[in-house]
Amino acid sequence: MSVYDFSVKDRKGNEVSLGDYAGKVLLIVNTATGCGFTPHYEPLEAMYREFKEQGFEILDFPCNQFANQAPGSGDEIHEFCTLKFGTEFPQFAKIDVNGESADPLFAYLATEKPFTGFGKGLKNAALKKFADMNNKKYGEKTYIGWNFTKFLVDRNGNVIARFEPTVDMEEVRAAVAAELQKQA
Repeated sequence: MSVYDFSVKDRKGNEVSLGDYAGKVLLIVNTATGCGFTPHYEPLEAMYREFKEQGFEILDFPCNQFANQAPGSGDEIHEFCTLKFGTEFPQFAKIDVNGESADPLFAYLATEKPFTGFGKGLKNAALKKFADMNNKKYGEKTYIGWNFTKFLVDRNGNVIARFEPTVDMEEVRAAVAAELQKQA
């Protein structure tokens, strides 16, 4: 099984096979427009523009499961992202990433690369406490700790890395760049 075995819905509700992205390096992200990590859109878009021609795609999945930080409609979210951050990478339909209604893609991603923590430091400890309170309702089906969790997928559809929102975006960029240097 690989990422290519999944289908998702685009912003307009049309079915999209992730097999359409075969041969590309992917960064799959759950996002929100009202989160402290929302500024991640800026380095994500910069990365997309820098690496798109090398076979890189960012797949953006808005999610409102974390303190209601993505409350708008798909069109409102898309408008916010394009106007505020100039995003051009594909944005898909808003989904759930935890619980009984979790999108199968995110359950798979998180099974391949499980949560291992937000890292050290006071800020990360505070996020963990807040996330634990928010996510306890999902029990064993808590796949994603918070908004802007990123999964790096190689050109063969294998999940090779997971980056929590607390990981420096330069580290994410370096991992993408390194993966793009590898042959398919």
